[in-house]
Amino acid sequence: MHEIVIISGKGGTGKTSLTAAFAHLARNKVICDLDVDAPDLHLLLDPHHDREVEFWAGNEARIVEDKCQQCGLCKEMCRYGAVIEHDDGRFSIDSLRCEGCHVCVTFCPDEAINFPEKHCGQWFTSTTRFGPMVHARLFPGEENSGRLVALLKQQARELAEQQGLDLILSDGAPGIGCPVISSLSGTHLAVLVTEPTPSGRHDLKRVAALCEHFRIPTAVIVNKFDLNLAETASIETYCREKNYPIIGHLPHDPVITEAMVRKRAVTEIQDTELGTRIKEAWLEIEKRIS
Repeated sequence: MHEIVIISGKGGTGKTSLTAAFAHLARNKVICDLDVDAPDLHLLLDPHHDREVEFWAGNEARIVEDKCQQCGLCKEMCRYGAVIEHDDGRFSIDSLRCEGCHVCVTFCPDEAINFPEKHCGQWFTSTTRFGPMVHARLFPGEENSGRLVALLKQQARELAEQQGLDLILSDGAPGIGCPVISSLSGTHLAVLVTEPTPSGRHDLKRVAALCEHFRIPTAVIVNKFDLNLAETASIETYCREKNYPIIGHLPHDPVITEAMVRKRAVTEIQDTELGTRIKEAWLEIEKRIS
C-alpha cells in the first residue's frame, strides 16, 4: 500500500483542487482529507456519510458549583486567566482560555473541579463518486489536530485493507505545523504545491526542509507558473540545486473556478490545457510510487 500526501507551505496554492483531480485520475484508492482545521475537499467530492464518530481529545476544567466554597484559589493559580469571578461570588471556567493544565483540579481544596474530556469535532467515513473517503471536522478553535490527523490516517489504512485498495491519497494541511508533521508519517511521497511568488518560494523551502528532515521523498508542482516567470525560474533553480524533481507546471486558468462552482474536479471538465497538464503530472507521480 502506498501513501501520497499533497501539501504546501502556505494556503491558497491550489492543493485541494489538485487532490480532487488526482482522486478522479487515481485507481484503487482511499481519499483522505487531513486538513482538519479547515476541510474543504468535501465541497468538490460531495461525500455521502456512511459513518460519523465524535472526536474527543484533551480535557477542560469545569467547576461544580454545589461543591465550590468560593475560596478563589483556582483563580489565583490559573496563569491563563481562565477562571472568572462573577459579581455574586461564583466562579466559572472560560472554555476558550482553559489550556487543560490540571493545576486548578490538583489544588482545589474542596475537589470541586471536574476535568472531563473535550468534544472537539467529528470524523467520517464516506462514499464519493471517486471512491471511499475519510475526513473530519474540528470545531472552531479546538486543538489536537495532529492527533485527529493520525486517527484519520489509521482509519484510511484500515479501510484500504478491508476493501483491498492499494493507495491512500491525502489532502494535507498548509504550513509546517503539527498536522502537517502528522500527515507525513508513513508517507511514501509528498507532492509539494507552490506558486511563483516570494511567499510561495519561501514557504516551499520550509515545507521541503521538513520533508527532508523526515526523509520523505518529494515532488514539486508549480501552480499558476505563467503569472510570474521570473519567480518560476527562481523556484526551478532552487529545486535543481536541492534535487527536488518538478513534475508539473500548471497554467493559470479560470476553468478552476468553473470546476469549483460545479462541484467538480478540473479533470472532469473536458479538453482543457490545465486538465491535460494535471494528467501528465499524475503519470509522473505514478512512476514514483510504482
